[in-house]
Amino acid sequence: MPADERRFSIRALLVVAALSILGTVLALEFSGRIVHSDDKARVPVGEFEAIYVGPREDYRMSPKPSQLHAECHGGYLAVASDTDATLKGVLVDYRNRGIHCNPAPRPDTPAKETGTAAGNSDE
Repeated sequence: MPADERRFSIRALLVVAALSILGTVLALEFSGRIVHSDDKARVPVGEFEAIYVGPREDYRMSPKPSQLHAECHGGYLAVASDTDATLKGVLVDYRNRGIHCNPAPRPDTPAKETGTAAGNSDE
């Protein structure tokens, strides 16, 4: 198409597209459709999935580490951010029930015997 047959310039189309996106976001913001939460206690840390690890079954997982770590917090499993020390959340199931964890035994206390040799490798 020759340049003299164009009705609108590319620059004008880009400006109109940017303005319509900005107008849409502002309209949603002022109508209350975009919800902002200042309460960090109610903000989800992330969504997680459990991968079933059965005997002799393969599972696929990304080789890249996440920027989260797990720890035992008050007897429940918590996930905390490696980048933001204030971001920590307790894992819950679909009914908002906490997932229990056993804290790691301290090196100065003996491990409890459970019927198998604790701490021994496969012989």
